[in-house]
Amino acid sequence: MMNMGKMMKQVQDMQSKMNLMQEKLNNTHITGDAGGELVRVTINGKYELLGVSINPKAVDPDDLEMLEALIVAAYNDAKGRIDKVIEEETGKAMGGLSLPPGLKLPF
Repeated sequence: MMNMGKMMKQVQDMQSKMNLMQEKLNNTHITGDAGGELVRVTINGKYELLGVSINPKAVDPDDLEMLEALIVAAYNDAKGRIDKVIEEETGKAMGGLSLPPGLKLPF
């Protein structure tokens, strides 16, 4: 049976690693694109939109719905990429401990 003090130390260490991971992710910028890079968006680890770049070729005043769809697709691409980074960083911080299926960190 594990010593309670040792277990508390492990919990504190893991909490510290998770805090460092969260700080690192907040400073991580990921770019997603759509339409062959006609639209690019940049987000951080909190999924905050930091920037949008639109190639003039993507702008057709008669088809704004296409541009809107490209922006959404570029954001979703960036979100998928940051999700992978979060998963990798969480795995590192957890030190090989696995979470129950469906449970994701950070909460």
